[in-house]
Amino acid sequence: MTAATKRREEETKRQVERAIGRSGIDWTSVWFSGALVVLLLTTLSILLVLIADILMKAWPTFQERGITFVTDGLSLNPATAGVFTAIVGSVMIATIVAVISFPIGIAAAVWLEEYAPNNRFTQFVDTTVRNLAGVPSIVYGLLGLAIFVPLVRALGLGGSSDGKNVLAAGITMAVLVLPIVVITAAEAVRAVPYSIREAGFGVGATQWEVIRSHVVPSALPGILTGTVLTLARAIGETAPLLVIGVATGYFAPAGDATLADQITGPYTALPVVVFSWSRQTQAEFANTLAPAAIIVLLAVLFILNGAAIWLRNRTEKKW
Repeated sequence: MTAATKRREEETKRQVERAIGRSGIDWTSVWFSGALVVLLLTTLSILLVLIADILMKAWPTFQERGITFVTDGLSLNPATAGVFTAIVGSVMIATIVAVISFPIGIAAAVWLEEYAPNNRFTQFVDTTVRNLAGVPSIVYGLLGLAIFVPLVRALGLGGSSDGKNVLAAGITMAVLVLPIVVITAAEAVRAVPYSIREAGFGVGATQWEVIRSHVVPSALPGILTGTVLTLARAIGETAPLLVIGVATGYFAPAGDATLADQITGPYTALPVVVFSWSRQTQAEFANTLAPAAIIVLLAVLFILNGAAIWLRNRTEKKW
């Protein structure tokens, strides 16, 4: 051991002794923690006040109509207008988002963490993905209008909506949440201890077998939580749908419409219905129906968040 190493060890020992023997209260930490608690309570109070106000405005609708508000379709008559058509549109968009963004995002995360070399190209890709996650959602709406709507039209899937349908909306929303899926999945894969990989390699497994049988199952709780929460964000977005031509007014879906007609025809979604009803001149739409639609949207988001928690807990117990 050299003299310089001994001096560094002695200096480190003195610093540790001073830190242990330091007495008194760290008032900076106390004030900072107190400020965080105050901000948290203030935010929660504002949220509770907003939810209570919406519930009070929505209660007459649910009291008078009950579940029929959820099962009825769109209508120009406030007494019969419901959100079932919007729920169907939101579910179809969410299905397309899940089918497109989840496999691509998880595969990209596994490639970045397990296969990609640590070079400038990989760093550029990682930085680009993280920057795309912060792009405003309306920019993705413009992207969908410029690329995906013409693409759907060119593929012959435009239908009566001339390409401004659920397919274009789902692809646009999938691109919107894809960077977030990649980031959350990559963080979950990175959090898997390397000892698990070494155990697989030690028994002669290939890299793909280790990833498939050990890494991905161990990271599955974090992956599921992140992907379901991104799906909830896609359901709650409004601006991209408005840009790519979602129906903001009343339209009557054909009663005998096939699934293909529903996919390629006009559509709407829950956030758009809330936006549209809030701008109506009739007081019933803005004062009671729009708050009721907000409650339905919140219920859908709470169900998705609950599903994310349930899946995470189940996979944690399994693995």
